[in-house]
Parts: sequence; C-alpha cells; structure tokens
Amino acid sequence: MTERPSERQNGRQNDLQGAIARIGNTLSGVVVGQEPLVQELLVALLAGGHVILEGVPGTGKTLMVRALSRLIQADFGRIQLTPDILPSDISGTNVFDLTSRTFTLKKGPVFTQVLLADEINRTPPKTQSALLEAMEEQQVTLDGTSHPLPDLFWVVATQNPLEFEGTYPLPEAQLDRFLFKLVVGYPAPAAEKQMLLNAQGGFEAKRLDVGQLKPVVADKHILAARQAVKAIPVQETILDYLLALAHKTRQHADLELGTSPRATVQWLAASKAHAWINGQEFVTPDNVKAVAMPLLRHRLILAAEAQLDGLNCDRVIQGVLDSVAVPR
Repeated sequence: MTERPSERQNGRQNDLQGAIARIGNTLSGVVVGQEPLVQELLVALLAGGHVILEGVPGTGKTLMVRALSRLIQADFGRIQLTPDILPSDISGTNVFDLTSRTFTLKKGPVFTQVLLADEINRTPPKTQSALLEAMEEQQVTLDGTSHPLPDLFWVVATQNPLEFEGTYPLPEAQLDRFLFKLVVGYPAPAAEKQMLLNAQGGFEAKRLDVGQLKPVVADKHILAARQAVKAIPVQETILDYLLALAHKTRQHADLELGTSPRATVQWLAASKAHAWINGQEFVTPDNVKAVAMPLLRHRLILAAEAQLDGLNCDRVIQGVLDSVAVPR
C-alpha cells in the first residue's frame, strides 16, 4: 500500500515531536528539578524567541544552555559580559592585512547558532545594544556591510537578580525583544539530593562537553519544527481571547505599562509552540495561559501604588488571566 503524502507528513511531525520530548527528558536528567523551566526553554526555542534566564549563581543556567545546544548539534558560543566589553568584542571587526593590503572580517562570538550572554546587565548600554540589534535583525553590520547570522541564531541571556551595584538594567524597549523571562529557582530537596547522588557517581558539569551526552537532532530538525509550529491553526475566538488579555494589561489599574503589539504577536507564536510540543493540532486557551507568565513578567511595569502595596508582576498577570472570560 502506497503511503499518502499527508500520512508521511504526520509521521515526520510525530518523529520531530518525539525527538523534542527526548531532548526535554535528557535536559531534565542533566539539570535536575527544573522540568517546567526545561519545557519553557524548548517552547522559546521552537517559537524562535530569545530568552532571559534570571537566577542566583549555581542554579544550572549555563549548564542547561550548553546541554541543550549539544543535544541539537548547534554551534555554541558564550560571552562573559563585563563593564569593559566593547561592541566589537561581540560582533567582530575588520582587520587590515598588511600582506594582501585588504581588510579581513574577524568574526565575533555572535556568529554562532546558540549564544549564551552571561550577565547581560553587567555590560554598558552601548554593548547591550550591539547584541540586541543582532537579535532583532539577525545580522551584523560592520563598516557598512551586512553579514547575516545563522538561521537558528538564538540568544539566551542570564541575569543575577541579587546584585545591582555596577549593573546596567535593560530598558523596557530592549526587554521587549526577549520572548521569555524565565526565573530559575532553587530545586526541591529531593531534586537537590539527586544532584548530590549524581556528583557522587562521577557527574561533572564542567566536563559535559566530553561526556556521554549524545545529540538527539540536528539544527535542520529544529528549523523544520519551527515551520511546523507556524502551521498550527488558530481559531478566531482564540485570537480574540489573546487580544482581550493584552488590552486588559493596558487598562489595568495596577500597571503603568501594559503589553506591546510586538508582545501580542510573540504571545501567539509561543502559544502555538506550546500546543505543538504537547501534541495538539490547534491552539487552546490553556496554551495561551500557559505561556503568559514568562512572556509578560519582564514587559509590564507596576504602578507606584501597586509596588507600595507589595504586588509583583506575576500576581497581576494571574489576576488578568482570572478576570478575562475563556472562550467556549
């Protein structure tokens, strides 16, 4: 019996979904106790959106990104951002060759597929802007010449929420270019005990690149999964629901700044990625709500009165989700 094209396509999609599930399971085994965070990171990857990872030192942020890049066979680059880092240290520069009397491009670490920008709030705004321009336009312009970045180009930036001295917080316009802000908390006691058992058994995070972690997919499969995510259908009632939530943030008494139109478009993309990862054929209100917290928490600004009352953005977001009627 000849296999129909639609059956072959469904088979390939099921294979992709199975591979992404295996990546999630493997990551959860490497970074113990962070299963929800792992899924949110995969949703952002498939939606094509950049991520801020915020957490205290030693919670596995760098390990998680390194492990993920290995599992998808992606080129990995890391920038340890400090106050003395210049834009050219990220994007690269044209170097004059005395022998050939020509300029040669010396590429910076931004020319990679998965880029970890460590401590992004420790580098000055001029350097932050160089990185965020590459994120937005997926290219680097040097001396008037544009150099495209890889199709998979994906940035994960980390922040330490405890230290403010000598830092340069990202302004709202630049924060809006990140799809998610993921908060990395401490693992549960049982998970932390498993970490100790893993260490006792010989696991060393710093030797992960020469360990037994085997790639699950290639970068082309991630690009194929992104196309499958874009093809997920969305009913008009879901679009209306998403818009109602967005408008609610703009009219909320506890918020000085609501969500932007760019964020609304990204909200839809993240909802579709969440639906696809969970094997759904279409987007539901549950998918929209599932990605709301990481998508909105870095975009909303609390009113002064709300801050004095002890509110935080997560509580306001939950209140918005509870106050808007879910379509039937």
